[in-house]
Amino acid sequence: MTALWLRHEVRPTERRAPVVPADARTLVAAGISVTVEDSAQRVFPTSEYSDAGCAIAAPGSWVDAPADAFVLGLKELPDAPAALRHRHVYFGHAYKGQHGARDLLRRFSDGGGALLDLEYLTDDTGRRLAAFGYWAGYLGAALAILHLRGRLRTPLQPTTRADLDRELTGTNDAKALVIGALGRSGRGAVDALTTAGLDPTGWDLAETRNLDKPALFANDLLINAVLTVDPVPPFVTEADLDDPARRLRVISDVTCDVTSECNVLPIYDRVTEWSEPARGLRTDRPVDLIAIDNLPSLLPREASESFSADLTPLLRTLDQGPEWTRAAARFETAVKEIDHA
Repeated sequence: MTALWLRHEVRPTERRAPVVPADARTLVAAGISVTVEDSAQRVFPTSEYSDAGCAIAAPGSWVDAPADAFVLGLKELPDAPAALRHRHVYFGHAYKGQHGARDLLRRFSDGGGALLDLEYLTDDTGRRLAAFGYWAGYLGAALAILHLRGRLRTPLQPTTRADLDRELTGTNDAKALVIGALGRSGRGAVDALTTAGLDPTGWDLAETRNLDKPALFANDLLINAVLTVDPVPPFVTEADLDDPARRLRVISDVTCDVTSECNVLPIYDRVTEWSEPARGLRTDRPVDLIAIDNLPSLLPREASESFSADLTPLLRTLDQGPEWTRAAARFETAVKEIDHA
């Protein structure tokens, strides 16, 4: 019997769940053992998981879970234990040279565990099978336009799609550019900007091969929704921000590859937070940055339900599905790379 252990998230602003109670019920009915850690911050009450037939455990008790359990989460693990013995399913952000990636992979290697990274859960063409991208793009663009209008309330608080759309609705003559407009995140960004009364310009692969920087800087808003796995020439540099012809006032980096060599916006060195979502990069001719790496948690229910619908069927074949075999192989390759570095 496959055993899933849904852990409590240690990040205080993380309200999502990778599997929602209704889908947990279907997993239990399929003969999968599901244990859910209690979590006061999760948008779905623990009682709903209990009613779905899940066992309930204390927060953080995954460290003592049976060795064959798959530990399921979304964001970063706590610093302890130093060695990780379980197979963990979550967004590890460890394969593109991010800060702390080597140490994380060592923890798995030392404990005999494995990282099955949700970002690398793909079909045989490389297409991701479960993603929060649409909601990340939607919220990245929504925050940008609210900030531009001077209506972004801080600290940020989780909300619903209906309430957010009411805040966005209106007319605006601002010019907005979405890079990566044909992907999940890009489509979400375009939808949010359209709801806000804008007619955004969308760029994708064709436009980024030969980037027209004067056209880029003629916009008020830039939403970066490009996910790269190999280094490419940056879209915006420090020198670009000093261009006297720059109109650009707000940059929203949905991708947040800030510590990776794949970062296409090497103009900042740390993400922004719910307490201070926008950071000024220039004061004489202001340009502000929004770079929040868990944007969908601001719409936790909608984002969780969408993601869970994609992930749940895959969890039924966790022991033998080809997508999981590919994810495991990617982890093994990453460990070999650090061993030979």
